[in-house]
Amino acid sequence: MSERAAPFHCPYCGDEDLRPNETGHGAWECGACNRAFQLKFLGLLSRGLQQADDGGDRT
Repeated sequence: MSERAAPFHCPYCGDEDLRPNETGHGAWECGACNRAFQLKFLGLLSRGLQQADDGGDRT
């Protein structure tokens, strides 16, 4: 089993200065903007990815 992926960028400022937060699983803190956030995977969508088929020009 592999480890969970870590975020590469802060979702607020885009900086890469991230470290795990002591609050718990999935919690991170950004050293650049001094914000803490938590990531959580909700699950897969049952409908999947749908592409729009416009079939022509909309004018």
